[in-house]
Amino acid sequence: MTQFLPPNLLALFAPREAIPFLPPNDKLPHEKKRLPYGGLGDFLPSFEQAHETPPPTRIETKEERVARKANEKAERAALQLEQNAALWDPNTNEKATADPYKTLFIARLNYDTSETKLKREFEVYGKIKSINLVHDTQTGKPRGYAFIEYEKESDMHAAYKRANERKIDGRRVVVDVERGRTVKGWRPRRLGGGLGATRRGGTAGLKRSAGEERRRSSSRDRKRRSRSRDRRRSRSREHKRRRTRSRSAERRSDRRSSRERPDTTRRRSRDRDRGDRGRRSGNLRGENETHNNNGNAPYDTFGINDGY
Repeated sequence: MTQFLPPNLLALFAPREAIPFLPPNDKLPHEKKRLPYGGLGDFLPSFEQAHETPPPTRIETKEERVARKANEKAERAALQLEQNAALWDPNTNEKATADPYKTLFIARLNYDTSETKLKREFEVYGKIKSINLVHDTQTGKPRGYAFIEYEKESDMHAAYKRANERKIDGRRVVVDVERGRTVKGWRPRRLGGGLGATRRGGTAGLKRSAGEERRRSSSRDRKRRSRSRDRRRSRSREHKRRRTRSRSAERRSDRRSSRERPDTTRRRSRDRDRGDRGRRSGNLRGENETHNNNGNAPYDTFGINDGY
């Protein structure tokens, strides 16, 4: 049957050539001659001596690396702070006010507060001579504090006593006198001074760490939440008392009405019984009269006919 196939299909059924035999490149494992196994004694001269061994190198851990970088950063910051403190002189500031004893310091200002707003808020204490709203020298953005110079020292003292914690543009400001040129050895906050609790210039007894501040704030929040919770509980208790009182009043009224109800029903039943007895007695009386008249009742026709 395959002889009728075309040549291209017959080529598919043709057998392939035989695989040629090639000798192996290496001897078989059982034909090889190997040396016997030995110990490490022959290789001991090749090892290095004890005095030639280098000391072990200790690798720095991640925690140690982080602590080292933090210490280096703190040292650089302390060095930069000392250099800036050595170069800082408030008396050479060209933008400073003329009289430091008439100058008022305002901090914690809103960054959107303008000089016009400050003048409108602080001129109620006296006539203002100049206002210096401090800006960043590199970015030009406000730093959040300003200096106001009054024409009279008494006006400055009045503002110092009355304007502290005044709310301006949604923030309560801190008011203080100028200490850079009036207090010896004073340093601003950016140089490690100031009156902040975590600064060097603050009172030693009032210094607090950031963790302590967070704990205090969290304790205050917990106290506020507990107060609000107590208020809600007291309100719910009062509401429950009112509900129980109203329910008890309703129960008492229901009891009174239930007590009065049987009396009325008893009266009605008594009246009903009396009416039934009266009707029964009337019927019995009429029957007796009819029978006793021997048919001579006014409405008895049969008795009349019998009489006649």
